[in-house]
Amino acid sequence: MAGTAGPEIERLIQLLAKLPGLGPRSARRAALHLMKKREALMEPLAAAMAEAAEKIRPCSICGNLDVSDPCTVCRDPKRGDSVICVVETVGDLWALERAGAFAGKYHVLGGVLSALDGVGPDDLNLASLIERAGNGSVSEVILALNATVDGQTTAHVIADRLAHTGVSITSLARGVPVGGELDYLDDGTLAAAFRSRRPA
Repeated sequence: MAGTAGPEIERLIQLLAKLPGLGPRSARRAALHLMKKREALMEPLAAAMAEAAEKIRPCSICGNLDVSDPCTVCRDPKRGDSVICVVETVGDLWALERAGAFAGKYHVLGGVLSALDGVGPDDLNLASLIERAGNGSVSEVILALNATVDGQTTAHVIADRLAHTGVSITSLARGVPVGGELDYLDDGTLAAAFRSRRPA
């Protein structure tokens, strides 16, 4: 394929290929689609990306990404201040918001502890969480971290660091998903479901 497109197009393809879920072939198809729909799609997308790159910033309170600081969630007067839901990434925050299951405030860690990747406590947004949880108005911290080894290690470290605050520390239930069939679940999910059982 070398020499079939100019350097600008090749750069576009290379950048698209860095997006999650897009490999080189998918990036080529996406680039071709954008070029075919230049006025209807490519130019508005380029303008939207330029504006987003200029205006989007992390919230100084929770770590969410927004065009304002504090973010829309932190400024919402309908959300209570007494419960903080801790998530790994902004994508996790967005997923919980889509579900509409939580009406409190969030705290984005920016990752999880990982010895293999060299991510320690100082690399995460932990200090401000400890400060927020200890301000006297927070009664509960929900640890909504992924059920991975690194996620659970991070949850234990957070629980240890919050122990002195007297705040209730909870985590999301784990187990059988809605519509799930026992025969198709992995052993870890089944074990977690038994540990999290409740009265019927």
